[in-house]
Amino acid sequence: MSIGEAADTTAGTDITAEAGELVTSLMLRPWGQVSTSVYETGRLVSLAPWLTGHRARIDYLIRTQRQDGAWGAPDGYGVVPTLSATEGILAALTRGDPDTDRVSLAGAAERGLRVLTTWLSGPLDLPDMPAIEHIVPSLVARINQRVEDLPGQAPIPLPAAMSYDALHVVRSRVRSGMEVPEKLLHALEIASDAAAGAPGIRPTPIGSVGASPAATAAWLGEHGERGERDAHDPARGHLEAVVRLYGGPVPVGLPITVFERGWVLSWLLRAGVDIEVPPEMVADIRTAIGPAGTPAGPGLPADADTTSVALYALALLDAPYEPDSLWGFRAGTHFSTWPGEQGVSVSVNAHILDAFGEYVRRVPAAAPRYDEAVAELAGWIRDRQQPDGSWTDRWHASPYYATVSCALALDAFGGEPARDAVRAAAEWTLRTQRQDGSWGRWEGTAEETAYAIQILLLTTGHGDPRRLEAAERGHAHVAGRAGGDHPPLWHDKDLYVPTAVARAAVIASSYLVRRARAVQPR
Repeated sequence: MSIGEAADTTAGTDITAEAGELVTSLMLRPWGQVSTSVYETGRLVSLAPWLTGHRARIDYLIRTQRQDGAWGAPDGYGVVPTLSATEGILAALTRGDPDTDRVSLAGAAERGLRVLTTWLSGPLDLPDMPAIEHIVPSLVARINQRVEDLPGQAPIPLPAAMSYDALHVVRSRVRSGMEVPEKLLHALEIASDAAAGAPGIRPTPIGSVGASPAATAAWLGEHGERGERDAHDPARGHLEAVVRLYGGPVPVGLPITVFERGWVLSWLLRAGVDIEVPPEMVADIRTAIGPAGTPAGPGLPADADTTSVALYALALLDAPYEPDSLWGFRAGTHFSTWPGEQGVSVSVNAHILDAFGEYVRRVPAAAPRYDEAVAELAGWIRDRQQPDGSWTDRWHASPYYATVSCALALDAFGGEPARDAVRAAAEWTLRTQRQDGSWGRWEGTAEETAYAIQILLLTTGHGDPRRLEAAERGHAHVAGRAGGDHPPLWHDKDLYVPTAVARAAVIASSYLVRRARAVQPR
């Protein structure tokens, strides 16, 4: 064995060991591994000053404010976190919260108000984020209530295309005790005071409302502050547990158990990484899939995305399970994330194509039931490819995520009609590589670079020397960063990163590069 072959073998062993550690961590942290959220943390500063870690949450908001006064990412992604952080800081300032630096609070609030006034006064192109049409008006109204008693501060404008009408309907519905759509529970905080103890809402068995700390705090309302709900109350206890996990700041969604496991296992198994999956994890994923599908975690509605990725992972684990629960999400020639979804997602449909295609591959007798849908889905996804060869999506800020989802599904299950689309995706990937070898929408990131490498090395034509050279350069950029920080790119009320999922993508890409090296002539 040559020195180079020995090095490749060692690298492969290290990658496999790292993948095994990651899978083990899924069992050790069953609620999921998710980044903290400026939006969600700002809501807790405002809604739950009585909750453990209040000062740490204020410090987090002050620390994460940019020099221009904003929070969050570019291209409109900063509006929601900046509204939430500014309102939270104003709440602490106007309440006179003890043990806080009023000068720092006043300065941060003033900077936030200044940038918000500029943004909201002009043309505003907001990203397609969950409940954004309700969240923005609700926070504008709360901020304007806060500034009424502050000398020299004018109210901020509501964006021209928005109104308070839908917000009033939601609050009236919540206050009346009517049943609230399950997906709305995730953003229950928009209901303001009407959410507190709303009679039509009950926390999950683990105490969360809508898998959201902000929604849970809104449901608790003033009861937590008055001591009417002690730490043994399930909802109060759930919030305390999340705060302890994160040291004060909180994530935008938790738990995400099924979502995390499905994506981690799919990235690793699709790339061919040899992992040992605990049988109880396989059983848990299988059990989570009911007649209506599965949610990402308790307190969320079942969705086609989590359901399809979980089904695909089961098939890759040689435990295929009939994907008939997905038919409930069908909307013509494509599928919705959930029934009644406003908008469509190419990545969701790509994942359903994976689920149907892999199931038929494992259970050929099922082909008559799924073949037509597979062909329609492949055609629908092809038709939504951008002229440059990429795809974009409503559940992730990066086109590399949408493109890897679509290109891999089409390459595996789209047949000959999809070849040109897959080839165009690879060519786009080659053209958009950065000088330092990375890929990324705003900057080069390990996560997006991992997706680009998968596009190049997991689709037809992966032996092209240009692809191999580009993948090597990308791998050099991300080497050693699999467990490092990943900027938030996934869509929820705020951008977030499911850290175990991003890490799995990087591990998978490293394995693919190592495997490509092994088959090259020496």
